[in-house]
Amino acid sequence: MTENYTFFVSEENQLKRLDQFLAEFSPLSRSRLKNLIEEKHVLVDGAIVTSSSRKTVLGQEIRLEVPELEEPLPVAQDIPLDVVYEDEDLLVINKPAGLVVHPAAGHPDHTLVNALLAHCGDSLSGIGGVKRPGIVHRLDKGTSGLMVVAKNDHAHQGLSSQFSERALSRQYLAFVWGIPKVLEGTLEHNIGRSPRHRQKMALYKTGGKPAITHFEVREIYKPYTSLIECRLETGRTHQIRLHMTEFGHSLLGDPLYGRPSRGISPPFKESIKKLTEDGTRPALHAYRLKFLHPKTGRKKVFEVPLPEDLLKLQSFLEET
Repeated sequence: MTENYTFFVSEENQLKRLDQFLAEFSPLSRSRLKNLIEEKHVLVDGAIVTSSSRKTVLGQEIRLEVPELEEPLPVAQDIPLDVVYEDEDLLVINKPAGLVVHPAAGHPDHTLVNALLAHCGDSLSGIGGVKRPGIVHRLDKGTSGLMVVAKNDHAHQGLSSQFSERALSRQYLAFVWGIPKVLEGTLEHNIGRSPRHRQKMALYKTGGKPAITHFEVREIYKPYTSLIECRLETGRTHQIRLHMTEFGHSLLGDPLYGRPSRGISPPFKESIKKLTEDGTRPALHAYRLKFLHPKTGRKKVFEVPLPEDLLKLQSFLEET
């Protein structure tokens, strides 16, 4: 699906290079914008422009068309997996932070899907679609923790049904800025793609999809941070990250939604940044997963501890 953006050149933005102007007002990189300009996806006052260096003029209408990128077909790659449980129908893995779940633009390979194809063989290729074989739910690249993956069609249908019926339970641990005044509760909003930032989600009064997060404060690290347990009732993209930000307590290390509390010293902020991979790793871990086995109907419950990087973060917060 093509995304369209329309901008108007103001007095302070006139006489700028076209690619520079678009880079300031769109969510795309300058190199990506340069390619789009050359591929005739930018119109100035209704006329196609192919020169990135063209200067903007006061009052111009600049229209940017962003065509949908084609996702590559995944191939098997021998990437180590932390397998918590496995049988003939499914496997549960402990995903490390930094591992992308499925191939997409910008991440054509070295993803969880590539690793699963190598681990389980080509039998996965037809489950849940060729591009996302066996994937029932996902975790963001920067989020670590438990995921369940189907190994056959029956398991995929059964787990997907539990997911849609909210019977598949997932609990997370999130390190956040600030100390909540309310120690437990439920956050409920509609969530959809942000109209202003292609990589972000946004809250909607009308439209979007319902998102429900139950939370409970587990630890308080005075005076700046807390540890919160979140239980998802729905599974929207960036749900916990967006809900915690709306709650006034965004995640440490979150590059998209992170908002440090006021009055925090620069050295403390810098320490948190280093402990969260230069502020690119949201301090979020899917530590508990519960579902009914799609073949036996038996309840399966799995828990994993915090990974090493978040244990170091926790130690720092406890000692500060």
